[in-house]
Amino acid sequence: MSIDDATPEEWNRASAKVAKMAREEAIELSTSEYEKEMKLKKAYADTYGQHYDLRTPDMDEMVERPPHYNYGNIECIEAIEESMTPEAFNGYLKGNALKYLWRYERKGNALQDLKKAQWYLDRLVDEVNE
Repeated sequence: MSIDDATPEEWNRASAKVAKMAREEAIELSTSEYEKEMKLKKAYADTYGQHYDLRTPDMDEMVERPPHYNYGNIECIEAIEESMTPEAFNGYLKGNALKYLWRYERKGNALQDLKKAQWYLDRLVDEVNE
């Protein structure tokens, strides 16, 4: 089944399932960041019945293909693009680039956020160039 075949009811069920999973899989603050990440990845795999890569990704992977956006048969950015007009999608790309630039000094991994901003800016340049 492709994303194009999903009905609004299926989208609503999936959204509700993810929200329920987030509530049910609340993780204690004392748990290390690594353990939190592993528990969340396992919860995603259990929820979607698919393999989910449980290794810890490196920074380039977190910028180019973050695992939490790449489960299933379609990447999240592709679904977002398909749901929008070209103008709206360009605005989305611009907004995300600005978001990462705005907060890069405040989240604890400045270089990663700057690389993410660059990724969205590069994608916007490609879209405008087409």
